[in-house]
Amino acid sequence: MTRVDTLVNGPAARGRTVLISGASIAGPALAYWLNRHGFAVTVVEKAGTIRDGGYPIDVRGTALDVVRRMGILPRLRDAHIDLRRLTFLDEDGSEVASVDPHAVTGGVAGRDLEVRRGALAGALHEAVRDDVEFLFDDSIDILHQHRHGVDVTFRGGGRRTFDLVVGADGLHSHTRRLQFGPEELFHRYLGYCFAGFTLRNTFGLVRETVMWNAPGRAAVLYAVGDGDGDGDGDGDGDGDGDVHGFLNFARPEPPFDAFRDPEAQRDLVAEVFDGAGWEVPGMLAALRDADDLFFDVVSQIRMPRWSSGRVALVGDAAYAPSFLTGQGSSLALAGAYMLAASLAAERDHAAGFAAYERDTRAFVTLNQDQVGEGEAALFPATAPALEQRNAMLRGLGSMPPAEGRPAHAALVLPEFRPPV
Repeated sequence: MTRVDTLVNGPAARGRTVLISGASIAGPALAYWLNRHGFAVTVVEKAGTIRDGGYPIDVRGTALDVVRRMGILPRLRDAHIDLRRLTFLDEDGSEVASVDPHAVTGGVAGRDLEVRRGALAGALHEAVRDDVEFLFDDSIDILHQHRHGVDVTFRGGGRRTFDLVVGADGLHSHTRRLQFGPEELFHRYLGYCFAGFTLRNTFGLVRETVMWNAPGRAAVLYAVGDGDGDGDGDGDGDGDGDVHGFLNFARPEPPFDAFRDPEAQRDLVAEVFDGAGWEVPGMLAALRDADDLFFDVVSQIRMPRWSSGRVALVGDAAYAPSFLTGQGSSLALAGAYMLAASLAAERDHAAGFAAYERDTRAFVTLNQDQVGEGEAALFPATAPALEQRNAMLRGLGSMPPAEGRPAHAALVLPEFRPPV
């Protein structure tokens, strides 16, 4: 276990201004803690508002301590999805196994959280919106560092100078590209692509996931509600009745030509899943009409350093672990806390950034290395690997694990000391 228990020192923050790019998870979490430490914080976000809804994400281990200290844990517990069952189907649609989801993900029932991404983003934003400046519908265009700060030119035309800039703008970070170079330098492709979208819940699914597998292909229906359309279980059907659909497939090289062309993405997925059984034909039809298609590759970001001069990165921008680990949001929350604590403890930003890496990197690497376990085993690329996975699933049993994976809680947070 990585233990970091030095008390942070508030006065180091006084008078320092920080610009954070990105208002999803890592960005507002970092803004909250920097503000608590006495920094003057601005958050810029290219979207017009905080995004609502979204696919479910996990908050586990050390990240639970972060949200508890922020005071938003009760709100997140109210938003907890409490997925009850994970059913695996073979290529012919027959059931392989039905298990408690935590038996596969490494989560702990009654302790770890699963919430819609928008629920977490909304809780983080509400916790900090009255204390920091938010600039929506804008983004960083140009960064210029000098000995006294960072001159920032925004796409909207504004120009300002900040003491520090932090990129919290995700896997395909624009801030990272501006300061550290093209994504290809740090991108580690894991051999899979996926398309995510929503479709009507005509399957009778209730707080459960059903996964169909063939070698190198998987189709997933993920129902987060109670089956009556609004998630309250009263049968009045007054909600939208949607489920999350995912179509995942193995591919030796990333499909670069499809990244910026939604129609090319739809065509590629349709080609890969042509002839598939179960509910896949209906999912492909829904994919054609979906207005919320999200297509990407399964990958990680691995960087030799997370800062350069007065610019640093946090969350997926610095160390995306991939959805195969289920730890993206948890690393973002823990990393934001550690970066703020490290900057507050050091009067020199370079020392603060160095401490952030020193005290956080082992935890990040341990969780990134979980890509070979749990969720990664859900998508075998060959027939022998699929049969091996099915045999493993049949032997899991029905009881959830009593403890989570050690990697999830392998970092002990330093104590927070408010500025004096």
